[in-house]
Amino acid sequence: MTGIDCAAPAVPRSGPRPRAREFGVVTGLMEPGPLNAITDVPGVKVGHVSLVQGDGRLVPGEGPVRTGVTAILPHDGNVFKEKVRGAIHVINGFGKATGIAQVQELGVIETPVVLTNTLSVGAAWDALCSYMLSQNPEIGVSTGTVNPVVAECNDGFLNDIRGRHVKAEHVLSALETAAGGPVQEGNAGAGTGMCCLGFKGGIGTSSRRLGGTLAQRYLGVLVLANFGRAEDLLIAGVPVGVRLQEARRDPPAPPGSIVTVLATDAPLSDRQIARVARRCQGGLARVGSVFSNGSGDFAIAFTTPLCPEAAGEPFVSDDSAEMGLLFRAAVEATEEAVLNALFAAETMAGRDGHVRRGLPLDEVAEVLREHRALR
Repeated sequence: MTGIDCAAPAVPRSGPRPRAREFGVVTGLMEPGPLNAITDVPGVKVGHVSLVQGDGRLVPGEGPVRTGVTAILPHDGNVFKEKVRGAIHVINGFGKATGIAQVQELGVIETPVVLTNTLSVGAAWDALCSYMLSQNPEIGVSTGTVNPVVAECNDGFLNDIRGRHVKAEHVLSALETAAGGPVQEGNAGAGTGMCCLGFKGGIGTSSRRLGGTLAQRYLGVLVLANFGRAEDLLIAGVPVGVRLQEARRDPPAPPGSIVTVLATDAPLSDRQIARVARRCQGGLARVGSVFSNGSGDFAIAFTTPLCPEAAGEPFVSDDSAEMGLLFRAAVEATEEAVLNALFAAETMAGRDGHVRRGLPLDEVAEVLREHRALR
């Protein structure tokens, strides 16, 4: 993925970290797609811009900067003209996302989905609006207006969030450079300054290959993971977080949030994609989320077939085995996406000496071996 780093990372990179599955953590029963990423869904693209600048004491408006923006494009076409069936499920509403009401009312998403930090939602909304207006001169003239979908998490533990350092050019760059293929995870894009389950968090993704009559279809998930306390962390059902905290007690993270973006090329109605979106909660619970009072937890979901009935392709039957597979895929891909965010994220120092360390993989391996949970 394309990114823009305004400076070198606060902690030098020691080489790529393994994804959860590469590490030996295999969760769920379904097979992942070829990339094990949301981009396994044909047409879906992801773009990142990462902003890292300055160190030391917080000077609001100046830094240190640990933030960014991530854009998810549902397909190659003009999303306003070729809307996708979609849904937004609010698990816990302590968040500042935009576009929710219209998606829930009409069942379609008509822009890319942009993720950023809490106080940059306005800038991201304005930039995404400009992007859509440039593609569609009829908006507000011969047709209605547009409903930009922007979601956020609070990266203020590491970042000068008051500085609102995400600007229009960063959002437009993420949109314009979005691509298919492997997705950068961890300290990338909107995930640059995020913390998860007591450790460094950020962007994670995973996918599942569907089966039955959907054997050539996929469901993919991308998360912006910024929630939870270390003692709640579960990996493959093992209470790893409790053990890690016994050995080294890190300062508790402030209340956080998670945004889950789910895509599939299964032919679903807007009501059905909303049913699938609700199952993301199961995946979050499997890694230790308790959906705390101060957590804004949203699942944004869309299905990419634009008009399956016009091509003679029926929607998936509600009581079919395939619908059960979609539910399972949503749970499994969400769980693994969060784990991938944790495994990929590297230790980062931010404002006022705040540090959020990356998941200590050697210690994790020791605990998982004790429970025979590594493959």
